Amino acid sequence: MFGTVSGEVEVNAPASVVWEVYGSLKLAAVIEKGFTDVLQKIEVVEGDGSVGTILNLVFQPGVAPFASYKEKFTMIDNEKRIKDSIVIEGGYLEMGFDRYFLRAEIIEKDEKSCITKATIEYELREEYAANASLVSIDGPMAMMNIVKTHILSTTN
Repeated sequence: MFGTVSGEVEVNAPASVVWEVYGSLKLAAVIEKGFTDVLQKIEVVEGDGSVGTILNLVFQPGVAPFASYKEKFTMIDNEKRIKDSIVIEGGYLEMGFDRYFLRAEIIEKDEKSCITKATIEYELREEYAANASLVSIDGPMAMMNIVKTHILSTTN
């Protein structure tokens, strides 16, 4: 079973300013600080924020059906402002997913505003089809709003 979900948030800030956060490890720091009701911590396991960087996301007890998962940055395009990551250990993979992929895009509207877009693509074994309900754009939407609030508070 394959699936895709996505969501967008408009940000009244230049795409280049927004990408400074999304295109670096600043994203993990902003999310960790602003999403404490969901995340205990985000650890950099390996890397400097470039392709190949591995993060360990540890959730608050009882918030997710798993304690943590590791994701790896697989592509970062600074010109197109796109960052791809994939779960490589734990989390969704323990729940019957063969693939759980997340793309973050910053789409310029004009020189003073942009759209942040998150897309989740997943592949789930048929015998775990009921776990498709675990896939939700709500978490990425909340994270994009946290980053939006952070950016607007630091640029105004």
